[in-house]
Order: sequence, then C-alpha cells, then structure tokens
Amino acid sequence: MTNHSLSVERLEEKLRQQQRMLEHSMLSTVKQGRQAVAADTQDVADQAVMSYQKELIYTQGTQGHTQLSLVRLALERIREGNYGECLQCGNPIGVKRLEALPWTPYCIDCQEKIENGEIQDIIRAA
Repeated sequence: MTNHSLSVERLEEKLRQQQRMLEHSMLSTVKQGRQAVAADTQDVADQAVMSYQKELIYTQGTQGHTQLSLVRLALERIREGNYGECLQCGNPIGVKRLEALPWTPYCIDCQEKIENGEIQDIIRAA
C-alpha cells in the first residue's frame, strides 16, 4: 500500500461491513424476487405493477452483485498487498477517493477515461 497516511485496516473493516450489508441485501432481493414470481396476478393493472416490481428487483440485484464483486476484489488486493494501486495504470489511488469508495479499483484519472470511453474497464471486461 503506497498511501502511508491511510489506515488499510480501517478501510478493510469498512469493506467487510459493506460486504456483509450487500450480501444481506442480495438475499433480501432474491426473496423479494421469489415472492414476486409466486404472487398470483389477476388483471392487467396487477400484471403491469408486478412486471415493474420484477424489473426493479432485477436492477437492484444486478447493481448489488456488481458492487459486491468490487468489494471482494478490493479485499483480495488487501490480502495480496497491492490495495490502493490503480489496476489500470499502477499509480496510487488518492486517499480521499479510497475513503469515499474503498472498493474502487481505479485512480480518478483512469476512472474518468473509462467513463469517457477512452480506455476499457478491465474489471467489467473480464
């Protein structure tokens, strides 16, 4: 870890809390999805509401799964000793960025390039 003013242990605990919260949320989303599928819809309005609820549950599940993957990868980088280094360029990720998003795999410059389509997101491409 190259950011000496950063407490990796504190961020690791934040990551572990986030992981537990996301895992709980994912289980809850799966249960909601099962209940939505099991519900007996009777008219067109009920079917429309059920369809919207299923789409919302699916979106929440997908977003939660993506963030959970990022959290797990960050914990893996802590174990490997390269946490805080940008996976794209290898430069240190800023302390404030890690404080705000401890699971982030990229420095702010690389993240902006990914969002602008200048470089590929190697995490999502995998």
